[in-house]
Amino acid sequence: MKWIKFTIDTTTEAVDLISYMLSELGIEGIEIEDNVPLTKEEKNQMFIDILPILKPNDNSAKISFYADPSNDIDYLMKSLREGLDELSDFINVGSKKITLSETDDTDWLNKWKEYFKPFRINDTIVIKPVWEKFTDVRPNDLVINIDPGISFGTGSHETTKLSILGIKKYIKSGDIVLDAGSGSGILSIIAYKLGASAVLGIDIDPIATQTAVENAKTNHINAKEWDLEKGEYIPDNTVRFATGNIIDNQGIRARIGKQTYDLVVANILADVIIPLSDVIHENMKKGGIFISSGIICTKEDEVRASLEKNHFTILEVNRMGDWVSFVTIL
Repeated sequence: MKWIKFTIDTTTEAVDLISYMLSELGIEGIEIEDNVPLTKEEKNQMFIDILPILKPNDNSAKISFYADPSNDIDYLMKSLREGLDELSDFINVGSKKITLSETDDTDWLNKWKEYFKPFRINDTIVIKPVWEKFTDVRPNDLVINIDPGISFGTGSHETTKLSILGIKKYIKSGDIVLDAGSGSGILSIIAYKLGASAVLGIDIDPIATQTAVENAKTNHINAKEWDLEKGEYIPDNTVRFATGNIIDNQGIRARIGKQTYDLVVANILADVIIPLSDVIHENMKKGGIFISSGIICTKEDEVRASLEKNHFTILEVNRMGDWVSFVTIL
């Protein structure tokens, strides 16, 4: 099926009002393009370490939406022009130019699944999407089934591979593990399957927490979501996932357990690992292992300096492509 794409040239200050106008016309989904710099919070929640280079913010913006060609396109155009004219009486709406184009009906949310195929991390660990079949199973294989949903973590990215290899090398049977920034739950699942007695995965995104619980259950783990507001975390020979910010919230750090974890893994971003390294030692046992990944090579020195400042001794620095992972001991 074909769709008609409408694109309105406008200004950043008019985006909210135009969005409201479109919702009044029954349009439920829109795309906004602008050059407004990202806030610190937005950067921390992005799943990339090299941020896009934006053009200088000239206050311009584009708002796009899609309409079924069977709709009355002429009437919709007339309503848009009238609405923009009304708004222009008290706000700068820019040129008000409306461009129409035709686009295919594509399920963009699921399109990426075509490229996520089963693959090996090493000789024994296999990551398999739940919708794919895998027949090349060897006797000693550990096969992890994953549906990332909209959370970060298929296992295919270099940063995740580095984290998994670090876990496999340093985890000991019976370890208590903290997965900081657990995303889809892949590292928590692997840590448990490799011998951890208990794992807590924590993420700032509640959707990621729900996805991680489901992925753990898919891998035959009795996982549950744990409410950080209901008291202290007590390791109980299973996997728990929670939503919260352990960097900024001292109370959460206290509730997940001081001097509790034998191994902490954080596959996040360099700009998040740096402040995390300032506080995570509170939750680690003396001699505990801290595996940090998600570090673009240009940030290696900054992360190294932060780890050393916080009394972590570097055991290994591993690289894959442009990405770096530190394995340290407290």
